[in-house]
This record gives sequence, structure tokens and C-alpha cells, in this order.
Amino acid sequence: MKQKRFILQENELPTAWYNIQADMPIKPMPPIHPATKQPLGVDDLAHIFPRECCVQELDTEHDFIPIPEEVLDKYKSYRSTPLVRAYALEEALQTPAHIYFKNESVNPLGSHKINSALPQCYYAKQEGTTNVTTETGAGQWGAALAYAASVFGLEAAVYQVKISMQQKPYRSSIMRTFGAAVTGSPSMSTRAGKDIITRDPHHPGSLGTAISEAVELATTTPNCKYTLGSVLNHVGLHQTIIGLEAEKQMTMAGEYPDVVIACFGGGSNFGGIAFPFMRHNLKDGKKTEFIAAEPESCPKLTRGEFRYDFGDEAGYTPLLPMFTLGHSFKPANIHAGGLRYHGAGVIISQLLKDGLMHGVDIPQLESFEAGMLFARTEGIIPAPESSHAIAAAIREAQKCKQTGEEKVILFNLSGHGLIDMSAYDQYLNGDLINYRVSDQDIEQTLKSVPE
Repeated sequence: MKQKRFILQENELPTAWYNIQADMPIKPMPPIHPATKQPLGVDDLAHIFPRECCVQELDTEHDFIPIPEEVLDKYKSYRSTPLVRAYALEEALQTPAHIYFKNESVNPLGSHKINSALPQCYYAKQEGTTNVTTETGAGQWGAALAYAASVFGLEAAVYQVKISMQQKPYRSSIMRTFGAAVTGSPSMSTRAGKDIITRDPHHPGSLGTAISEAVELATTTPNCKYTLGSVLNHVGLHQTIIGLEAEKQMTMAGEYPDVVIACFGGGSNFGGIAFPFMRHNLKDGKKTEFIAAEPESCPKLTRGEFRYDFGDEAGYTPLLPMFTLGHSFKPANIHAGGLRYHGAGVIISQLLKDGLMHGVDIPQLESFEAGMLFARTEGIIPAPESSHAIAAAIREAQKCKQTGEEKVILFNLSGHGLIDMSAYDQYLNGDLINYRVSDQDIEQTLKSVPE
């Protein structure tokens, strides 16, 4: 009988995260102060983020960073997640490719986001913080942060992108179940939110607007720290637990990936699955291809520009070196709310610039078509975000069908779609459309980026 699922025992779990910055031939450029244009250090960042996260953010020396015992104990309640051979999907596609997926949808709250929420809340608690705040799009990160805050006895406040809050109301309910205060963004509760609403009373919200409000709350509330679900280096670091497990599981399966794929918003799950395998390209001469699948309506990797830009709409964050569409970019109201972000993470932007990975943009309808095929073959309804990775994997499998190559394709199933059924209803009813941003719109929003 063919083995389908590969699972590690608790004593086989990785005990350190992988820090790709130590192995990168060209290190990421530093975050800089928007006024002075000087690089920021740990002390500069620590008034916003937990200090240990800031240390990890700027660490370019240590290739492995130990996972605290308290965090590892929490990981053991749900890790390892399965590596699964997608035999039924292969058969449906009639491809010679071997398709595997790392199933992060079985995590608490249904996505990979908990992998970083736990350590961020742990570090905040360790330094005496009592409150944490954050932004969220589709709600996977907000739900994970709310849960992690409750685990470590912290109060949590979440700003959820307004259109996503309307599309996925149950994610707000999950956050409130764990005791978090949830506000639709942009809101009238912050100066940043008021300014955005004044300029555009019907603004649907974006991750950039929600970040502005969360950062403002963190910097104006005593004993409060800001936490982030993607984009920054320390978030990708925590997520490497995914790829480190997958390495061991691929060995159990007797294979090694030729192609590694993940959906792409800011880069957390892409980095999580890709970085541990990428180190073998950097150090051991492997030739694995790495593909980040982003929405056609928010194409920062494929059509953005590499430059310093703010991570939020109001300009509260440091300037980050990133591929960006401009921090004032207003993404279309697609259902993959976690991918509606204007910029790419710092590490991933440098890797893309150096040709060590590449992006593909996926139209909304193609992503749902892929999600439907995956559900009907593998029995899992994927989140709209994850369906972008599935669509990219299907493209690669179809290439193998044409060439006859038996490539090994690995993708990250970063979340389930059981709270996204209204989106599937709209797809099944023929009410969804594709959105493609125009070159003129990108040119306009890039004008907002500081010189």
C-alpha cells in the first residue's frame, strides 16, 4: 500500500528555527528612519515590537536560533503537521509529477499563523508587556494572535480590514471568543483611521490601513507592543518550523523537491516552507526552484518596484527595502484577504532581486478553480489564499504532463477554507470576477513612495 501521510514524532520536532539571513550571499538592506534615513537598531525598533523579536529581526550571524522551551511545548500540542502525497490530484491531472503538500490547515485556528503568534506573545510576556495589538486581513493572523495572547495571559486588540470583516464575519467571532477586541479598519478610533476615512469615506480597508491603526495604538498605549503576522524577518524565522519539518518528512518519503511553492501576501508562509530548502541551494548546490504565487490584483513581486517604502498607509512604520506597489495602493476586494498587501517582505525582496526565487500572479477565478479541484480530489476545502499555491502547483504539474518529467512538487497548504464558504458560494454562483490592476494605477501609487 502506498503511504500518503508522513508525520514526525514529538522527539523528532525541530528545536531551532532557521535564520536564512546568515547564509544569504547578499544581506538584506536595513530598515531606516523615514526622517533621518539612518539604519535602525534593536533599541529603535523595541519601542514598537518585543525586544527579542527585534534582535531576531536584525540577526545576520546565527543560522539557527533555539526555540524557547515554553514555545516548543505549545508547538507539541499540534506539530508536526502532515506532509501529504496528493495522489488523487496527480491522477486528476494525469501528470507524471509527484505532488506533495504540507498541511498547515490542521493547526489550531486553521492556518500556519499560530507558528509565529505563540513566540511573539511569549516574548512580549517575558518582558512584562500586558497588551498586544495587531492587524489582520482575512482573519487567520488575528485569530492566531488572539489565541496566543490568551495562552500567555495578554490583552489583545485586533484591527481587521473592513471588507474582509464583512466577507468573513466568523473570523471576528473567533477572535472575540479568545477575548480579543476587534475593530474594522479604517476606523474612527485612531488618528490614522480618521485621516483615511476623511480622504475616502468608502475606503474598504487594506492591510496597510490596519497596520497604521495597530501601530498607533501600540505607541500610544502604556505597556503595549505591536505584533505582526508577515513581512518582517522574525516572522519568517518562526515559520521555518514548517520547512524544517518538511525536510525530514520528504526524507521519510524518499524524495526531494524540485519545486517549492507557497501563496504570497507578505511572505510568512512562503518563507516558512521555502527557506529551509533554499539553504541547500545556497550551501550545497541544489537546484530547487522556488515560486511565490500572488494575486493578479496585487502583483508586487511581478510588477512592483524594489525601493524603500513604508509598511503601512499612514507612514508610521520604518522604511523597509521591498518590492512594492506603493503604500497607498488600494487592492481589489478579492476574497484572498491575506494576500492584499502592497509590499513583499525584506528577505524575500532581496532573494527575488538576486534571482533566487520568482513570483507568478494568479487570477482570482483560476485560484478558485484550483481550490475546487483540490477539494474534490483531496477532500480538503482550501482557504482562498492557499488556492493560489494550488493553482501554481497545478501549472507546474501540467508542464510536467507536456514534457514527461517526473518532477517532485511541494506546496504549502497554509490554511483551510471552512470559514470562507461565502466566497465559494459566490464562485459557484458565477458572481466572482478577475481583477487586474492597470499600469497607470501602479505608477500613481508608486509616486507616494519616498525618494
